Amino acid sequence: MSTKSGAGVSAAGSWYADRSCAMRAIEFVLPAIETAVARPEVSGGGFLSIVVMDPARGPQEYRFEDAILLEHDIGERDRWDADYNAFARAKARLSWLHGVDGHVLQALRPHRLRAGDTTLWGGVHFDGIAVGVSGAHAWYDEAFATMVACALRALAKEAAARNDELFLGADRLRGVIRT
Repeated sequence: MSTKSGAGVSAAGSWYADRSCAMRAIEFVLPAIETAVARPEVSGGGFLSIVVMDPARGPQEYRFEDAILLEHDIGERDRWDADYNAFARAKARLSWLHGVDGHVLQALRPHRLRAGDTTLWGGVHFDGIAVGVSGAHAWYDEAFATMVACALRALAKEAAARNDELFLGADRLRGVIRT
């Protein structure tokens, strides 16, 4: 099991749904995911890769690689029978670029697909949060991605509810914003 953050993650990303929040979201749902992935009918190999995109880093302003917030793997990569991280990245990229779940794109909007796009589904776009998962059957990948996205949104809402600042990061912006 390994976790790594995306390249170039900085203060320009989401204030609340940051790397730490994404890690907590994965930790929150991981027991259920690991239990499911251990079942052969869910995931033949017991391996999984999760890619979470920064909801404040959209495709109009950022390169895909710079918008990756966090990646998390289940199972030792050297035992994988396929590059599940590459598949999860491709699924996350598609949902991030188009703003819809991968299955919606594949089944209802195939006219939007381009050369190099994956035909796999298992990525979601939930309230601006894109997550790609690979390693299980597509319908389970989609369920796991949804779980992570929902947990991330809930944790971000919790953090926002505790906020009492009028401007986020105002203590770092003293002199820039006159109050």
